[in-house]
Amino acid sequence: MINRVLSSTTGADYERTMDSAPSLTTQHSTLRGVLCGAGAALCWALGFVAARHGILAGVSPLVLALHRYVWPGLALIPVLAADGIADLGGMGWRRGFIITIFGGLPLALWSYYGYVYVPLGHGAIIQPSCAALGGLVLASLVLGETLPPRRVAGALAMVAGLVVIGIEALHTMGAQGVLGDMFFVAAGSSFAIFGMLLRLWRIPALRAMAVTSVVSLAGLPLMLLALDNFLSAGLVENLIQAVVQGAFAGAGAIYLFTRAVILLGAGRAALFPALVPPFTLLIGAATLGELPSLWQLIGLAIVLAGFWLTQKG
Repeated sequence: MINRVLSSTTGADYERTMDSAPSLTTQHSTLRGVLCGAGAALCWALGFVAARHGILAGVSPLVLALHRYVWPGLALIPVLAADGIADLGGMGWRRGFIITIFGGLPLALWSYYGYVYVPLGHGAIIQPSCAALGGLVLASLVLGETLPPRRVAGALAMVAGLVVIGIEALHTMGAQGVLGDMFFVAAGSSFAIFGMLLRLWRIPALRAMAVTSVVSLAGLPLMLLALDNFLSAGLVENLIQAVVQGAFAGAGAIYLFTRAVILLGAGRAALFPALVPPFTLLIGAATLGELPSLWQLIGLAIVLAGFWLTQKG
């Protein structure tokens, strides 16, 4: 999905990449970095909106999840084979399988099933926020990073914003709303674990994308369970999901975000995922007609303030 956790995974490659990057003026590099970072946030936002559109059109979350990983997986088999597919380019199948559990097909299923129960704004805010919160907690507990008071305050603010959204879901949708929100909590938490593992094992983001996509092809037989739904969705809807989920929200977003880290540094690039919720709500309002409620907007404002505090300094 989409936060400070992923930016940290690519920060280790910053110095090596800059050594080989072509000479550019600082201003030009900054502009390109900003465009790449904003483009990554836009791609992730499009993925959320397209998923909600697919659910409203009757597409199964399983079909959406397969669109997210099957096409990139097939396309990236030659790339991974060139690095040695027998051991996943040196990563090993054990680690490859573990990061796929938390950053591959299961993660997509949690995210898409959430939209069966709750509107667009819930997933757009809850999933990235839980990914950021989980990343902070795991960085402290597992990686031994110190959490300054400012980041602790930011984390508490994000929790407060999520509580506002959760209470709104309980009052307006009852148990169904809480269940949908829990799916997004699971998705965000999975992504936080995924990012922590990449940092712990020093796996570059682009390599992780290739491995999770290819290993997720193991779920291809699940298509038989949703074949009728896949066919009934029609050519146009399937093409939309294949392009948006497989290309934009997947490979495209990670590539652009990695470029932003290279051009701007991990610290500044980590701010761009904060654009995902407002981008998603704006695109959703324009294309789906789903306007966020007042309480969702209040929750979003609190979450964004917390996110800003976690990145400050």
